[in-house]
Amino acid sequence: QVRLVESGGGSVQAGGSLRLSCAASGYTYTMYCMAWFRQAPGKEREGVASVSEYGTTFIADSVKGRFTISRDNAKNTLYLQMNNLKPEDTAMYYCVANTQYCGPSADRSGFWGQGTQVTVSS
Repeated sequence: QVRLVESGGGSVQAGGSLRLSCAASGYTYTMYCMAWFRQAPGKEREGVASVSEYGTTFIADSVKGRFTISRDNAKNTLYLQMNNLKPEDTAMYYCVANTQYCGPSADRSGFWGQGTQVTVSS
């Protein structure tokens, strides 16, 4: 049974940093694309970043230069380092595992965590 547990969310002021983690279990972690999606109230879901099983990364233009995605295959853990946070980054952030799709399409099917809230105040 695939299980994804996000952590690291919280409330910060604009310009601050947070590091999200996603602990994965119940499947062969190295065979999956891992991704972060976010959704704010009243807004469409957005693919923030992904890293394939081969290490290929995708970063959305809206966070490029500020967010970094990485994965530790030995720990079955995905990370999202978020620097210079802006109020528009406020959203629920979800970890996704997908064997078929990666990049901005990684939300097609796949497995989802429960999410972790990020709130950035101005």
